[in-house]
Amino acid sequence: DTLTKDERYARTREYIRIVKKIWTTHEPFDHEGDHYRFHDFVSDVFPIQQPRPNVSFGGSSPAAYAAGGAEADIYCLWGEPLERTAEQIEAVKTAARAAGRTDTPRIQVAFRPIIAPTEELAWEKAHRTVGAIRERGAAGLKRRHRTGAPENTGSQRLLAIAEAGERYDRALWTPTSAATGGAGNSNALVGTPETVAQALLDYYDLGVDILSARGYDLLGDAIDFGRYVIPLVREEVAKRDAARAPQSLAAVNG
Repeated sequence: DTLTKDERYARTREYIRIVKKIWTTHEPFDHEGDHYRFHDFVSDVFPIQQPRPNVSFGGSSPAAYAAGGAEADIYCLWGEPLERTAEQIEAVKTAARAAGRTDTPRIQVAFRPIIAPTEELAWEKAHRTVGAIRERGAAGLKRRHRTGAPENTGSQRLLAIAEAGERYDRALWTPTSAATGGAGNSNALVGTPETVAQALLDYYDLGVDILSARGYDLLGDAIDFGRYVIPLVREEVAKRDAARAPQSLAAVNG
């Protein structure tokens, strides 16, 4: 692919716009764009989900914000400190407004939870986890990612955050990200179920709509997260939403 990064994102933006129109248009139409051109096209297959499926998008560069802010229904981010996450959310919203949208993408943030019944046990588990990653050289991840400095902005951000410090906010821990070379969703939330749930709620309060979690022990962590963290988060989100409802109604009536 000989296009520059910005050109590739512009092409992606055009492609998403075309696909959304294909999903919702039952009459033949033409398209004359910078990257795609066709005439008299209509699809024979349409989605069951109406009016169309949601489009999820991710990226941490200005070009990504511009494309995803303009076209995405859900904008996905890797877990970063609260301050950095707030900056990214604002960048996405700014891009959406610049594209003429009256709404903004919902925000999704992903983490790797490391939980245990006590804080001490959780941190012991965290250090065992990062030790295991280092011992195997993150072999599985390095097969999918080039060695050396990553080219993508998201991984560069994760490594810069890890270099600046190991612990942020309530429970964010960066050595797992550093050990994997910033390979994707790799920052951990460490602590008891209560601590991790409160950390997730900090992001919800920041404006995150979708909280994504995947442990380093895929099955065991999924079971523990489902049993002990999700119920706490759901309960607190319900309380927050109930408290906000009268305020929203007052704003509408006011």
